[in-house]
Amino acid sequence: MSDDDFMMEDEGDFDFDYEEEDGEDGEQIVDLENIYYNSKASKEDEPEEAIKGFNSLVEKEEEQGEWGFKALKQLVKIHFRRNELDKALEHYQTLLTYTRTAVTRNYSEKSINNILDLVSSTSNPEFMEAFYDTTLKALEDARNERLWMRTNLKLAKMWLDRGLHFKLETLLRKLHKACQTESGTDDQSKGTHLLEVYALEIQMHTQTRNNKKLKDLYMQCMDIKSAIPHPRIMGIIRECGAKMYMSEGNWQLANTEFFESFRLYDEAGSFQRIQVLKYLVLANMLSESEIDPFDSQETKPYRNDPQITVMTNLVGAYQRKDLTEFQRVLNANRTSIMDDAFIRTYLDDVILALQSQALVKLVSSYSRVSFQFISEQLNISTDEVQRLLVNLILDEKLKGEIDQVNQRLELFSAPSHLRYAAFSKWINSIKELQAYAQRQTSSSY
Repeated sequence: MSDDDFMMEDEGDFDFDYEEEDGEDGEQIVDLENIYYNSKASKEDEPEEAIKGFNSLVEKEEEQGEWGFKALKQLVKIHFRRNELDKALEHYQTLLTYTRTAVTRNYSEKSINNILDLVSSTSNPEFMEAFYDTTLKALEDARNERLWMRTNLKLAKMWLDRGLHFKLETLLRKLHKACQTESGTDDQSKGTHLLEVYALEIQMHTQTRNNKKLKDLYMQCMDIKSAIPHPRIMGIIRECGAKMYMSEGNWQLANTEFFESFRLYDEAGSFQRIQVLKYLVLANMLSESEIDPFDSQETKPYRNDPQITVMTNLVGAYQRKDLTEFQRVLNANRTSIMDDAFIRTYLDDVILALQSQALVKLVSSYSRVSFQFISEQLNISTDEVQRLLVNLILDEKLKGEIDQVNQRLELFSAPSHLRYAAFSKWINSIKELQAYAQRQTSSSY
């Protein structure tokens, strides 16, 4: 979050509805306002002067009020950016005492969320944890359950992003308990928060590749009907479900789930939609679908997106079974494609599928083909040719047998036992036809 974004709420978005009075009270308000804006104007070039000004404002304000709250926010930001973390935390603790009476509930919640977003960029986990602990204790004392839950969810997301799964598991248990009834069952009236907790847990199991727990939890999420979650949350759940199906090799279900995830992210306006669209293209190729993933109304507007163009070129080459063009596009954009660990994991499967399709297309008009010829045409080694042929024959995508002595593929229209069965069926049909003709002849007399 930029400093300007963080400062926006200082200038509006709420109104304390106070009436400026004549006399000393009115003069004090004007005085405090002047100190605030003068200090704020000097905080970039003369931060020390700004700190003095904001501190003097807090001291001068007779009762906790609007300008003291704003000054403390600025002090937290300045000290944080100067890496004076102890001072930032100290001012933040004071600021939290203002949230009870000095400012409105909505404004205080917005300010706390913005401050938490700011400090989350720190590389100091101890400071960040202390900051969150301070916030959560204040929220418990104030009995602000809604913000307590949102703050914990924000903390859980940070543990997830940093791969701190032990801390995350402990926190998720706490959050799940907060979404349960006294009898220990899920409180359906808290279904929206429950789905957010599940979404974090599903992402954790996706990171740790615990597919058993992931699948159980995914099915639970699909059964929750009482919640009206943000589409981004369901987008996360669907994305993780799709990755689960990918790990099982169920490309068709993965394809469906990635599409649903993309649609939800798109509805939410999330940038993750582009990443998931890439995964949708990947699953589409692995499922050997003949349907262009960019033919749908939802995906069509993204066909020419710069981040997607590479994937559309890959899809085009894949659907034409043009292995040479596919490898050319891949080699020309290897960095941008291979930087994504998930795509990298399955790219070999895509190439294998395309090589298999290209091989079937190549040998379709022959009855006997040498490994060397296939190797030269597909630009792969003869060992790779043999491996592909074995898999294709076992999967019954090719009808033939391998002559290892002469290093060639012998193709036939069907296995011999099927040919004999078809021949027998043909003979029987002729016999039945002859018998029918004889009966017709006999009846005519």
